[in-house]
Amino acid sequence: MKKIILNKSNLLLLMSVIVIGTSCTKLNGKITSPDLVDPGTAAGTPTPSSLVTVYNQLNQLVGQGNYYAMQEHTTDEILGPTRGTDWDDFGTWRKLHLHTWDGSHNQINDTWNGLNGALFQSNLLAETASGQTKSEARFLRAYFAYITCDLFGQVQHGPATAKIDDLPAVYTRSEVTDFIISELEAITAELPAYTHATRNVATKEAAQFLLAKVYLNKAVFKQDPIKPGGPFTFSPDDMNKVITLTDAIAANSALSVATNYWDNFTWDNGTKSTENIFVRQNSQGINVVWATCMGNHYAMAPSGWNGFTTLADFYNSFEDGDVRKSASIPGYTDTVGTKAGFLAGQIKGPIGGHVGNALVNLKDRSGNPLVFTPDVSLFFSTETKGIRTNKYPLDPNTINGGGWSSQNEYVFFRLSDARLMKAEAILRGGVATGGETAGSIVNNIRSKRNVAALTSVDLPNLLAERGRELYLEAWRRSDMIRFGVFNSPIGQRPKVSDPSRVVFPIPNIALSSNPNLKQNVGY
Repeated sequence: MKKIILNKSNLLLLMSVIVIGTSCTKLNGKITSPDLVDPGTAAGTPTPSSLVTVYNQLNQLVGQGNYYAMQEHTTDEILGPTRGTDWDDFGTWRKLHLHTWDGSHNQINDTWNGLNGALFQSNLLAETASGQTKSEARFLRAYFAYITCDLFGQVQHGPATAKIDDLPAVYTRSEVTDFIISELEAITAELPAYTHATRNVATKEAAQFLLAKVYLNKAVFKQDPIKPGGPFTFSPDDMNKVITLTDAIAANSALSVATNYWDNFTWDNGTKSTENIFVRQNSQGINVVWATCMGNHYAMAPSGWNGFTTLADFYNSFEDGDVRKSASIPGYTDTVGTKAGFLAGQIKGPIGGHVGNALVNLKDRSGNPLVFTPDVSLFFSTETKGIRTNKYPLDPNTINGGGWSSQNEYVFFRLSDARLMKAEAILRGGVATGGETAGSIVNNIRSKRNVAALTSVDLPNLLAERGRELYLEAWRRSDMIRFGVFNSPIGQRPKVSDPSRVVFPIPNIALSSNPNLKQNVGY
């Protein structure tokens, strides 16, 4: 998905007018798009978009690049190795993994633009709509503000009545945190309770989940911007808020931790998952083929792009037998040849990549056995180096067509995450409720993942458990920051990175368009 900015920032919670879509045209020398916010009213103020259009801004969070890459390639979960001339891309993936980005990085710039566009649209609707539409728009505005705060530490804002040439003011990270909290606390009671049918819209439980995330990360967001890397001081009162909110989510009888982990991600997760709180449906303009093809080899089904891999240390953090590491899916593995989870060793697939043909041991382009190995180099790797991931197994009936019509729903918020947030809050000084301990919460989840109970749970092994449960769900970066290890050496990044890297730079072009923005420390 391509994002193109029209070069002027404006209005509350971000106001750069953005084109977000898969195609665009030129009119009178200016870029236009069907999704462009129209600033051309007689009063010189923009026209609000529909609620559906604002929800569509969530689509920019679903894909292998930009927001997702910033949250994952910067961590110990995934990297993008260069394979000869493949995947070099002017170093865009390497810079993320090595923490060597700057204000000119293309994906950082595109993400800033996209989030500004989302906040622009959600703010207009939040300030002009009424009833439940207004409440849902305020939830979406809070969500996009949270992501922008997390990534960039600053959020632009101004009233919906502002003229198109008015420069927005800027919330500091601390100020926007207070804003998000006040918004979510104000609207939670106005939103409908979660039911399976409302999993793709704002609900009380979605708002409670997001609010719990804010309170859990509040110490990070309230940190002195001169020392953004911490150490952080977590307030017991904030942790008690997390516990109260996550207890409220768990009290909804329509939600329970899935007995089968993969029911949350397979092509029929829309009917099978019992824990997906907030999702994006395939019918809403997204698909998850990228999640498979970003790592799949060309010979696999579907034929992939042979790109990204996990890191050996992360793969080795899983115990053998953990279904999150590797699992055969009936009706899938026996026809497609691959398992869910991580793909290592000899890879199988149907002859000719056509589902329905017999499964065989696949070969690489040179005719050698296609064996994925854990040794991988960020700078030079052959086509078989690196363990691949398969988080969203695609409908086998769609794979001969590339998998594009597979109905996997992309998961934003999930009950297991809420449960692990409660465990963390207890460890950080919150008061346990319901007879639960951090250990009992973690081990209840582990029992459903076919792994033995941990004898004790502390912060380091809770972070490891969050990695195993939530890998590739775009939470790892913020988790590693909160636990104080984001800048630590990892595979293919042997040196400690500068603490300033816990916040991304404001793109250079944004600084030049709005003098109210100030570059973050360290850039």
